[in-house]
Amino acid sequence: MFDRIAHRYDLMNRLMTFGIDRAWRRTTIAALQISPRDRLIDLACGTGDLALEGARAGARVIGFDLSAGMLREARERRIACVLVRGDALCLPLADACCDAVVSGFALRNFADVAIALAEAARVLKPDGRLALLEVDTPGSRFLRCGHRLYFHHVVPLLGRLLSDGDAYSYLPASVAYLPAERALREMLEAAGFRSIEKRRLSGGVAQLVTARRSREREDDGA
Repeated sequence: MFDRIAHRYDLMNRLMTFGIDRAWRRTTIAALQISPRDRLIDLACGTGDLALEGARAGARVIGFDLSAGMLREARERRIACVLVRGDALCLPLADACCDAVVSGFALRNFADVAIALAEAARVLKPDGRLALLEVDTPGSRFLRCGHRLYFHHVVPLLGRLLSDGDAYSYLPASVAYLPAERALREMLEAAGFRSIEKRRLSGGVAQLVTARRSREREDDGA
């Protein structure tokens, strides 16, 4: 599915969010407090929007995605990063090899969210930073009604007109696979994360979840 929509993925993102997704991604990278030469892993990197922002911040970025089509589009952008076709649930990386991990709009597409978070924790150094950018549901009843109408009716229509109708019907349906806030916090804690915070973006249309890898590795010598 992602191979089919890769060539129109960026266009659809801009249209669906009225371009606000770019600001969300900049906010996400800023939350990681990237220092020059930090190694940043971008899980399910897609066409490379977050990888691009990470590289601009001075990070050495490695982007992973299972979709060859998405990676092809990312390579055409000539981003200063390494792009690898790989599975976020089984990363070909050593333990504690990176300073930060980021993922944008991908949690609900992972076959197993808990395993993906555990892998992120494994490759992070102690006190390493994690940032997860995802869709959300507004808290306001008024905004929630408008969001539901737009997300479940307008977005699939745009998809049928400009890209792939089935894929953009899947998009709103996929929210059902996104862990609830409490469940996600429990998964993060179980994986070894602390300092977990959630920030609502644009009235709750999107969410940014940040956390830090526990320092346990330093304490137990692992």
